[in-house]
Amino acid sequence: MSKSPKLLALTLGITLTLPFAAVAAGSADTAKTFGLGRPAEADEIAAWDIDVRPDGTGLPEGSGTVAEGEVLFTDNCATCHGDFGEGAGRWPVLAGGQDTLKEDRPEKTIGSYWPYLSTVYDYVRRAMPYGNARSLSDDEVYALTAYLLYLNDVVTDEEFKLSKENFTGIHLPNEANFIADDRMAEAHNANKGDPCMTNCMAEPARITMHARVLDVTPGAGDDETSGGSVD
Repeated sequence: MSKSPKLLALTLGITLTLPFAAVAAGSADTAKTFGLGRPAEADEIAAWDIDVRPDGTGLPEGSGTVAEGEVLFTDNCATCHGDFGEGAGRWPVLAGGQDTLKEDRPEKTIGSYWPYLSTVYDYVRRAMPYGNARSLSDDEVYALTAYLLYLNDVVTDEEFKLSKENFTGIHLPNEANFIADDRMAEAHNANKGDPCMTNCMAEPARITMHARVLDVTPGAGDDETSGGSVD
């Protein structure tokens, strides 16, 4: 390797310019896309574009009944979620939990907490059953969603059929308690001025209690004198 700065610079210049020269010699389209990949085919895009929204956008054609969903749930879901959506072991609980949201340990299920039925359909369709995602047909996902509505007492007829046509007419019990995210309209976000960097507090910070008094700081001694005891 040469120790001459001029020769080194010349060598680097040749090495660095060769790839760019090659790109420049190609077509204009190649330069724009860096010569990598190809445009996605319509069916490839459709395979990824499967999200379902609260207004029904993205729902596929199809239908399924509560009775059909019960069989599917038993075969594909009950191992983890329990026979009636009560959860098995530490797997998620899907049904029940009504009137528990104000408790210290609320049960956040489809019937007690979730806002939109589209979330149920979308999640089951793209991620369930666990370990075998995307194995269910659209009709089977409709049937499972109908059965989950039944387990949560949103529908009470075992012959109820869920379809694209009646999907958006079903509202989960907790939907009204979800509100639009309007944080950017709040005064401190709407103000587009420069952020305060010095003397920003309206009043000095005031210490009201130390962590040791709160009994949350572990100590080096025994529990009685260290302040680290936990009942």
